[in-house]
Amino acid sequence: MARDNAWCAPAEDDGAESDQQQQQPLILERVEKEAGKDCRSAALHRLRKHCSCTSEKAKSKVLDFFPIVRWLPSYQLRDWILGDAMSGLIVGILLVPQSIAYSLLASQDPIYGLYTSFFSAIIYAVLGTSRHISVGIFGVLCLLVGQVVDRELALAGYLTESGIGSGISSNDSAVLLAGQGNGSVVLGCDRSCYAITVGATVTFTAGVYQVLMGLFQVGFVSVYLSDSLLSGFATGASLTILTSQVKYLLGLKLPRPQGWFTLCKTWYSLLVNLGSTNICDLVTSLVCLLVLIPTKELNDRFKAKLKAPIPFELFVVIIATLASHFGHFDTAYGSSVAGVIPTGFLAPQLPLWSLIPNVAVDAFSIAIVGFAITVSLSEMFAKKHGYAVDANQEMYAIGFCNILPSFFRCFTTSSTGCQTQVSGLVSALVLLLVLLVIAPLFYSLQKCVLAVIIVVNLRGALRKFADVPRMWRVNRVDASIWLVTMATSSLVNTELGLLVGVLASAFCVLGRTQRVRVCELGRAAAREHYEDLTSYRGLRTHPGVAVFRYEAPIYYANQSLFKKSLYDRVGLDPVKEKTRRLKFKKKTSEQEEEVADVTYRKPEKDEATAAATVTLDEKSRRSVRSVVIDCSAILFLDTAGVNALKEVRKDYEDLGVTVVLAQCHTSVRDALERGGYCPDAGEDHGGERRLVFFTIADAVRYVQNLSAANGDCDTKC
Repeated sequence: MARDNAWCAPAEDDGAESDQQQQQPLILERVEKEAGKDCRSAALHRLRKHCSCTSEKAKSKVLDFFPIVRWLPSYQLRDWILGDAMSGLIVGILLVPQSIAYSLLASQDPIYGLYTSFFSAIIYAVLGTSRHISVGIFGVLCLLVGQVVDRELALAGYLTESGIGSGISSNDSAVLLAGQGNGSVVLGCDRSCYAITVGATVTFTAGVYQVLMGLFQVGFVSVYLSDSLLSGFATGASLTILTSQVKYLLGLKLPRPQGWFTLCKTWYSLLVNLGSTNICDLVTSLVCLLVLIPTKELNDRFKAKLKAPIPFELFVVIIATLASHFGHFDTAYGSSVAGVIPTGFLAPQLPLWSLIPNVAVDAFSIAIVGFAITVSLSEMFAKKHGYAVDANQEMYAIGFCNILPSFFRCFTTSSTGCQTQVSGLVSALVLLLVLLVIAPLFYSLQKCVLAVIIVVNLRGALRKFADVPRMWRVNRVDASIWLVTMATSSLVNTELGLLVGVLASAFCVLGRTQRVRVCELGRAAAREHYEDLTSYRGLRTHPGVAVFRYEAPIYYANQSLFKKSLYDRVGLDPVKEKTRRLKFKKKTSEQEEEVADVTYRKPEKDEATAAATVTLDEKSRRSVRSVVIDCSAILFLDTAGVNALKEVRKDYEDLGVTVVLAQCHTSVRDALERGGYCPDAGEDHGGERRLVFFTIADAVRYVQNLSAANGDCDTKC
């Protein structure tokens, strides 16, 4: 093992003992590092590790890829089946109205929402690692899919729902000519057919992205999406969802605006067409809101006492459907209804390959959002119940929950709630029953009732506005990220809000390293401990020695700020001081030439003193001969950071001020050594070594001894 001598001050060998016995500096020995492998050897080692195949490894891979094979044999049938069956039944009942409602948000017919919930529940039960979440329709993802669908419908030349008198509704199945737009439409495919084709293609592409991310083990990307970012994004998207549903609450047939600032465009269209409100839809919406909001609040308040939530949404759907059917709301009052919902399953079909380039960017943002939501919920429940989830396996599970159902005309899914994996299968059975038998009974269900269900389920996200003052008090940076992400997602563009949130988070992290200032440290009276002078009372400084700390890494982006802050705290900018001295010498020489009878010449002793002592600004009125930089808070240095420290040392050295470092991390020491901060042991610069110390006390004693050896006895404590 190599001794770290080059980093520590040697004992004084001038033969003269100081008046006060000084403690020897701390010396530690570094552990010798193993010789690094070359790139070829490292690559071969990784290939052997990942490409070798044994029976045990193959079995482990299969079990990891299909987690159901691990937990199903240990399933306690007698103890758990009753609870799982009841939970699955309740969740399945709740999923029926939600699936129909959220298909409206995704610009799809109701049957496709039921397909999506059914297939995703089965696939996640087989591939998912979380035991307490279900995968199904999620509002934010439906909004993103719906925006893409509406955009592609417009590009393909399909007529959208426009004014009241247009006569075009989402239930039209007339074959529209598709010779315009992007030219990717199959002839004979009506608006509804092309809408689900676009939705399935987006879903397939998002699933491929998620599987590829799982394959390349990039599940770690979820850590870059902070809670404040996801919360702000969800709240902003919720505002957009709320706005998009107002037209159904009022019974207006308005096209969904495209591009940026859709929130403002939608509200403008609503206000312009407010006179065309359908009174029947408005009254139905108000009645459903008055029923659902209090009942959902009761569910939330007594959820600890209830074994399962009461399905008030299903009750409202049943009653509203019966009222609409027997009251003939669609024919008598022009109310928009769900229409024909077929039973059974359609034959699987491939995505529209020519459409993938158009939706690739949108699918990527959908993939990231869906994965982030699923992983955050999975980890929350796993931590609560004491087990672990695999982020990469979750990526596989969600990816296949999108890829496989996309062949059966489904759209993007994510986590929707908590249940066990077996109860997810029970929920799928409930949905299967609806798909095969009950679905046509929802023909007369008003769309405004579906919009009410969507709006009521936004309560959780919209409540975040009440938490903004608390978030601001706790952490202003996180609150700012939340506000920026929310405002961008709602007011500008939903997908852009996610990108802006990520960039805002990154810039906030970088900004914290830009705002750090050098603080001066003082020594505690009772022990050798140093803290910020402005934060604690009773600290004292050493005459002639200033100790400073910089609480951030030093790298290319903040190295100039570090130097400026240090010079400000020391009270002396060495570059400006050297310039001032040059001007002073020049002025002195000119005066000597002009005035023959006056000779201005400083004594040699005064010149030596001026070189050894730097007087700070008049406000501080003290002199510093040595500067100790505490590096304990510096996590890393890059090349620019090492060069900055070298420049600080050299600039102050030219003025006779000694600069030493203390309490450097091992990685910082290695960076200094590689960057040539300290001279080799054999080099000698004026009989002194520019060293790094393990403790601040050692560094202070060294510079004090150094000053005492030079005859500056007044600097010793």
